[in-house]
Amino acid sequence: MDKGKVLAGLAIMVGLMFLGAMLPQTVKQFRSYERTVNVKGLCEKEVPADKVIWPLVFKVVGDNLGAVNSEIENKTATIRKFLTDGGINASEITVSIPTISDKFTQEYGSNDRLYRYVAKETVTVCTKDVDKVLSLMAAQNKLLRSGITLESEWDSQPEFSFEGLNDVKPEMIEEATKNAREVALKFAKDSESRLGKIKQATQGTFSISDRDSNTPQIKNVRVVTNVTYYLTK
Repeated sequence: MDKGKVLAGLAIMVGLMFLGAMLPQTVKQFRSYERTVNVKGLCEKEVPADKVIWPLVFKVVGDNLGAVNSEIENKTATIRKFLTDGGINASEITVSIPTISDKFTQEYGSNDRLYRYVAKETVTVCTKDVDKVLSLMAAQNKLLRSGITLESEWDSQPEFSFEGLNDVKPEMIEEATKNAREVALKFAKDSESRLGKIKQATQGTFSISDRDSNTPQIKNVRVVTNVTYYLTK
């Protein structure tokens, strides 16, 4: 028999025996890498709104179209002065084209209406100075004394928003991840394991909502992170 072939066979046999001895340990180590825990970390933060859109809507009625238009102009000028006197910049005020309905030309409905023309006008404030708008909202009785009654329908409600999300994102993600790690550490302790490295982490979507229905100028920012950790013995 060729001596070289015998030596090669012995080498292969020794190699297989070594692999056989190492296999259980390798499998055990591999399985340890698959022991994981998935946790969620929550972070919530209350922030003041940093932008507001406030539509001031009023109606004018009458039988003379010219008189209706004049009243619209006068009331619009009064509202403008009310806003600028309250600190709103003129560039932050826009006035829409008034909508005027002629009740006598409507095909449906009663013809015994009190007034022929009904006009609706909207003066809109769009500003980042939320505090000034809140002060003006509290002083709307000044407009009432001038004979202006503002509409309070759903489409005339102020809209408060928060646009500074990028400024609070890093801090909130850090806090959410920290909270997730605390949960994972507790789980590892309860399972008599040690917390390993992060296997996978995903950042949840940020959500912004009103803190409650009575204070839309205060926003609640929320984010949830998902983190998967390895567990080791």
